[in-house]
Amino acid sequence: MATVHLASAAGFHQDIRARTHTFPADEPENLGGTDTGPSPYELVLASLAACTSITLRMYADRKGWDLGRIEVDARFARDEAGAESITREVRLAAALSAEQQARLLEICEKTPVTKTLKRGTPIATTLSAS
Repeated sequence: MATVHLASAAGFHQDIRARTHTFPADEPENLGGTDTGPSPYELVLASLAACTSITLRMYADRKGWDLGRIEVDARFARDEAGAESITREVRLAAALSAEQQARLLEICEKTPVTKTLKRGTPIATTLSAS
C-alpha cells in the first residue's frame, strides 16, 4: 500500500524517497540536527493532518458539500508520566449545518492514518550489515 526508502550518510539528516518524491527529515539544531527538514514526529503529524484533510475533501465531494479551505493543526505531547497524546484541530472555511459538522467530525475519526495510529500497528524489523 505504501513504501518509502531512506538514506542517511552521516549525522541526523535523512533523504527520503516516496514514489517519485524526495524530501528531507532531520532533527532541530537544539537536538543535535541541522534542521534541514521536519523531525520524525513532525512527519507523523503531517501524515495525520494530510490524511484528515484529504479524507474530508473526498467525503464532502461525494456529498456535494463545499468545505472551502481546510486547515488542520496537529500537536504531539508527552506528559511527565510518559503518556503520549495527539490533539488535532480542524477548521473549515465553509458555513455548515450542525449535522454536517457532526458527520465530518465522525469522518475525522475514521481516516486511515487516524485508525492506524489509534490501533497501534505491529512493526517487524530486519537488519543486515555489509
